[in-house]
Amino acid sequence: MRFSRTSTYLLLFVLLVTSVPSLSYAATRTLSVGLKGSDVRVLQNQLIAKGYLVTGKATGTFGAQTQSAVKKFQCDKKVVCSGTSYGVVGPKTQAALSGAVSTTAPSAVTIRTPASAPTSSNAAFEVGGWIPYWRTATGTKDVLPHLGNMTEISPFGYTMKTDGTLFDAAKLSEEPWTSFIAEAKKNKVRVVPTVMWGNGDTIHAILSDDDARVALEDEIAATVNAQNFDGIDIDFESKLAETSTYFAQFLKGLSQRLGKKWLYCSIEARTPLDSRYDSTPPPDATMYANDYTAIGRYCDRVEIMAYDQGAIDLKLNHSRAAPYIPVSDPAWVEKVLRVAADSIPKNKLILGIATYGYEYSVTPLSEYGYRYDREWAFNPRYAVELATSQGITPIRNSAGELSFIYKPTEATAAIGSTTPASTTPNTTFTNTPGIPSTIYSQATIASQFPPPFNIVWWSDSEAIQDKVNLAQALGIRGVSIFKFDGGEDQNLWNVLPKRTH
Repeated sequence: MRFSRTSTYLLLFVLLVTSVPSLSYAATRTLSVGLKGSDVRVLQNQLIAKGYLVTGKATGTFGAQTQSAVKKFQCDKKVVCSGTSYGVVGPKTQAALSGAVSTTAPSAVTIRTPASAPTSSNAAFEVGGWIPYWRTATGTKDVLPHLGNMTEISPFGYTMKTDGTLFDAAKLSEEPWTSFIAEAKKNKVRVVPTVMWGNGDTIHAILSDDDARVALEDEIAATVNAQNFDGIDIDFESKLAETSTYFAQFLKGLSQRLGKKWLYCSIEARTPLDSRYDSTPPPDATMYANDYTAIGRYCDRVEIMAYDQGAIDLKLNHSRAAPYIPVSDPAWVEKVLRVAADSIPKNKLILGIATYGYEYSVTPLSEYGYRYDREWAFNPRYAVELATSQGITPIRNSAGELSFIYKPTEATAAIGSTTPASTTPNTTFTNTPGIPSTIYSQATIASQFPPPFNIVWWSDSEAIQDKVNLAQALGIRGVSIFKFDGGEDQNLWNVLPKRTH
């Protein structure tokens, strides 16, 4: 959480600190949950002054919030970070607290930076990506020959149980991960597994509970250390707006526990309000689930997941030829990166780029545009095989990605299955003379069919190259690819920047 104070509050803050008795006098007993008294109030004032007790109130009662603040202080100062003394203020913790108190605002608390983290904005461009646990064998095989050109790799492998504890879905302590991780380390590639969680209600329940949140911070940090990972990537999606403050507290606590390990944060893209709404935005439009400022403070790398754009950008929806349902239009990507860069340092920003696509059933609307019903996600091979079976040449669309329109029949249902599809072209659109092969009018193509029809839209290596070029032009830290699983356009490896050694 970011703190801001007026000059009047700062004056009161200084007076408060200078009037507090020294801990050598007050702390004559060990303090723990449930105790009350002036010595507890002294402890709380010290924690407030150092930026650990975010409530800003010294109640004199040692409750859960005070214990959480003590734990974060103890772990940050390397007093203790586990065991029966964790969260209990004994002589060692009292000695650590009795140091000189800074009168600067708590937002100035020193933020941990990994020892190997570059500080120059001109540092080398970084390339990373995710390997999904459901494609472990093909994903590790896909990346292995290219490790020398990677900066970081994230096994997309940890999920969360409903009780707020980790589940290793990828089985990262088994083969082929153990050999792959060893090879990554030989190539000086950071191994930063992802913890993924998409249940907003459960995320809120765990993070808003001090004990549960601190327990999760402890478990993640302990896992990173036990497995000798280089860090962890937090991918908590579908959070509620009221979770924002608790998520920031979680990231702060986790960053302190990780020490010199890397904290990556995978964060949803934020479309500017003037592109999301045709009229005045509703009052709750800015009730965001992510505090970009806090995320930029506590995370060493912030990966903006700039994909799955769909129909969210109304300005582009109106200005592009329809049907228009992109994975990520570079014009949209630039918008979301500029929004992020307003709050997050550019030398921490990583652009997330997709390698996949979606198929939609498309139905014209009575007033304007189309309705898009997503049928499934796919890797490019599916689209290429389907287009070939239908006698279609996919065309680069106005978003710089590939797509084609067709009328599905029973024959096309076998595409991508274990049963070979019919090679007899269906009644479908083929390239019309006069329509360029690079940019085309989707409306002209759509007019070839009575509705409904299907549109197949995906990200290939050329579309990925456009985003890499954009990231470099905007001066951000690098790019991260979702996902490496062997099913992406293999020319991708020719368009990703090479790592400078």
